[in-house]
Amino acid sequence: TGMRVVYEIKREADANVVLNMLYKYTQLQSSFSVNNIALVKGRPVALNLKDMILHYVDHRHEVVIRRTKYDLAEAEKRAHILEGLLIAIDNLDEVIEIIRGSKTPDDARDGLVSRFSLSELQAKAILELRLQRLTGLERDKIKAEYEELMKQITYLKSILNDEVLRMQIIKDEVIDIKKKYGDERKSEIVYAGGELSMEDMIAAEDMVITISHLGYIKRTALRDYKRQNRGGKGSKGANSRDEDFIAQLFVANTHSYMLFFTQMGKCHWMRVYEIPEGNRTTKGRALQNVIQIDKDDQVKAYLAVKNLTDEEYLTKNFVFFCTQKGTIKKTALEAYSRPRQKGIIAINIEEGDTLLDAVLTDDECDVVLATKYGQAIRFHQHRVRSVGRNSTGVIGVRMDEPDDEVVGLVAIKDKDSTILVLSEKGYGKRSEIEDYRITNRGGKGVKTLNITDKTGRLVAILEVKQENDLMIITKNGILIRMAVDDIRSQGRATQGVRLIKISEKDEIASIAKIDKVEEEEEEGLIDGETTEITDVTEAPTNETESTETNPEENEDTE
Repeated sequence: TGMRVVYEIKREADANVVLNMLYKYTQLQSSFSVNNIALVKGRPVALNLKDMILHYVDHRHEVVIRRTKYDLAEAEKRAHILEGLLIAIDNLDEVIEIIRGSKTPDDARDGLVSRFSLSELQAKAILELRLQRLTGLERDKIKAEYEELMKQITYLKSILNDEVLRMQIIKDEVIDIKKKYGDERKSEIVYAGGELSMEDMIAAEDMVITISHLGYIKRTALRDYKRQNRGGKGSKGANSRDEDFIAQLFVANTHSYMLFFTQMGKCHWMRVYEIPEGNRTTKGRALQNVIQIDKDDQVKAYLAVKNLTDEEYLTKNFVFFCTQKGTIKKTALEAYSRPRQKGIIAINIEEGDTLLDAVLTDDECDVVLATKYGQAIRFHQHRVRSVGRNSTGVIGVRMDEPDDEVVGLVAIKDKDSTILVLSEKGYGKRSEIEDYRITNRGGKGVKTLNITDKTGRLVAILEVKQENDLMIITKNGILIRMAVDDIRSQGRATQGVRLIKISEKDEIASIAKIDKVEEEEEEGLIDGETTEITDVTEAPTNETESTETNPEENEDTE
């Protein structure tokens, strides 16, 4: 009928998602299978398009022949009757005389047959001839019908004798069908792309993902968080129990693949849109109900990966691991591209150690490790040989203090970036990357933050740029978002400035960077994409001043 329906969607809605939902849940799009099985000479055969056309033409050819033979037989039968009538008309007086002189119809029939050499059918037709057909006009009609019939018989015989003519008839008849029924199609037939997946139902949007210390996970739209100036008190990010706190924060697109790495060295997979959605103040859902992790295990790092099928991407990118005791390992991303429901071993963790972090890198970037006593070490990643999933790795940094541990791992992908460090009492600063000289792995590193009673121990390290925003969240769920360019660059051995006010009963839980964009005029909200996350562990209470030492080469084997 040409009727058109227009759907008006809300401003925040995604038109493609709405269209996909109409495809999936209405008759706007229907999927069906075509099974081209037909009887060919009595046998069922699966046909391709060429075979279908071939057998259809053969069928139509047979139809034309059988139809022509039938029409020819009927025409010849009629011509035979007309020939008898024409004989009777040409000898009308004698025919009337034979009929009048016969006692019975049978005698008249026999007389006509013997006199004019007619068949019984012809004689019978003459006897059944109405008197009005004997007029001059009716006699002319009989003659005209006979002449037209003879032309038809000649044409039908030519069809049976000429295959080219038969094929032309088939072609003409198909064209006639097209002219009669070939109106413009209202729908479109396309190759089936399979069932619409859940991904087609979800709009591509950046989400803030948080995981609490007790393992509750949720995702919230990044646009729900407003930017504040440094030194502010932040806003409430999540409600949690007294014994729980937000331990990890990440930002990723809803269509990304999520790789979860646990402290025991296992890897699990998930799609961002599969993570339960909530608002800023909800606690989320228990991670054990979302992915199958062991009861005594805990997620320590997770990566957003856009593609797990591109072979070049999988082989040229690596997952770089670091444990709290300073062990590092590099493994190709390809080793983690085949999801399993119960996860796989990502790194072999030695007894007494746990996984600290895992980052996605190429083989060109440098790596910086930082310890809670304020030491940092920088070395080339390509100096670390790529190994398999089940290997343990090698020593990345040495620590003198028995209670010292690694608090952060940074992969330097841009030499114009700066290193940002954060202490447990909310103090932080930025330093140029070149302030950290390149050494070999396994050394003790250099001082990255001047640790004092006012600053507390080091809890996080990030690579940031001027155009980044910084998000900090505390164990009580207080979250603050600020511009990185509000934090001035200082030397690496200074104690920095206060980034967030921490109450006596609160501590830093997590820190992340996001890309800064212009705020929306109406809502004052901003979107972004996390490029790195740092998980913060419990901070120590004792104070020990750290000194700068020279890194030492070591020959640990993998």
